Amino acid sequence: MTTPQLTATSPLAMWLSYIEHSHSKAIDMGLARVQAVAQELDLLSPAPYVITVGGTNGKGTTCRLLELILLNAGLRVGVFSSPHLIDYNERVRINNATLPDVCHSEAFAFIDSHKSHSLSYFEFSTLGALYLFKQAQLDVVILEVGLGGRLDATNIIDADICAITSIDIDHVDYLGDTREQIAFEKAGIMRAHKSAVIGERDIPHTLTDYATTLPCHVLRNGIEWHYQLHDNSWAFAGQKVRLEDLPLPAMPVQNAATALAVCEQLPWAISREMITRALREMTLTGRFQRLNAAQRSALFAALGDSACEQIYLDVGHNPHAARYLAQKVRSLKADDVRVLGVFGMLQDKDATQVAKPLSDVIDHWFCCTLEGARGQSAVALRGKIAPELADVDITCFDDVQAGTKAALRQARGQDIVLIFGSFHTVGEIVTLFAQN
Repeated sequence: MTTPQLTATSPLAMWLSYIEHSHSKAIDMGLARVQAVAQELDLLSPAPYVITVGGTNGKGTTCRLLELILLNAGLRVGVFSSPHLIDYNERVRINNATLPDVCHSEAFAFIDSHKSHSLSYFEFSTLGALYLFKQAQLDVVILEVGLGGRLDATNIIDADICAITSIDIDHVDYLGDTREQIAFEKAGIMRAHKSAVIGERDIPHTLTDYATTLPCHVLRNGIEWHYQLHDNSWAFAGQKVRLEDLPLPAMPVQNAATALAVCEQLPWAISREMITRALREMTLTGRFQRLNAAQRSALFAALGDSACEQIYLDVGHNPHAARYLAQKVRSLKADDVRVLGVFGMLQDKDATQVAKPLSDVIDHWFCCTLEGARGQSAVALRGKIAPELADVDITCFDDVQAGTKAALRQARGQDIVLIFGSFHTVGEIVTLFAQN
């Protein structure tokens, strides 16, 4: 497919449409094509130091905390993450800022004019990020693995250190349907004679076998490093430092501890003050995010007024994430509090196993249709989860905003409205208040 009409100044929307349709497969696992192009374009060393973060859940929050800590240390930092909630630009951050459209268009034009192989959307976006990082002359780049690890496009880069946050069932069509198979795929980001931080406590043998074969220096949660939760603080103990009375962050503490275990292995001096400040600054849209007053006001302006003061967003879309979400919501739920769940999920996700841990937490389900090739109707979604939800109300809606509007209308002041199930689900709501 040729694109004579596209240039470095073409609108980003045109470039995104092109890279979405220019390859024969939406997801095409393997490194041969993307690695060949990266080598031709001299993109395999985007910064002097690279951290790669993989895992079933927790990648985004771990990357974000590492980013904040390193920025506090005075370093120039780039982060590549996916997917995005609203705008493609969210996928690349340089020194804590997204870039204007023209930068991404320029990167895509450079890659497209020099590439010798057809590239998938994610391969194109990965190379675009590497190009932008190299142009920015950064100190460190943090790469979030998109899918699996071994065959993910980010794995063309030989990271100086990697982290694997968690291992659970997801993307079974590509990674396998057992934790052992999935662990092997995620272990592929490890490199010989480099450090690998493992946040997962229950490590499948395939991961440790892989690490031994390389060999690499494995740092395991509960063995080489530890963390402990207290009522209003937590503590971290690594191989070099022990930190007490750390502030609780707006993320799972296991992921925060994983980030600190990575920091302990970095070549820069990381102080307690840098860490504490980052923990207090830590936010990431859609990760059990409670809407503030301004966000609620914008939401009510768009969908209709409501008495509800507790509105949460969560992008969790697999059983592991659902178990954590159930635990968080259960801790907030009193006897007189109802939880109204606005739920939309892609058809290739295991909706049944996501609903199961939330069956005794959500009192009324508002199933919503998601559009697109991987989308799913509300009726189909209800059919999958209903067997797990005996005697619970389930209502269907044509889209997420309609379901949210109905939930907000029914909610009393003390109730909780939880909007969850997919980046697409949360993204449809975030668009309503993102500019505020």
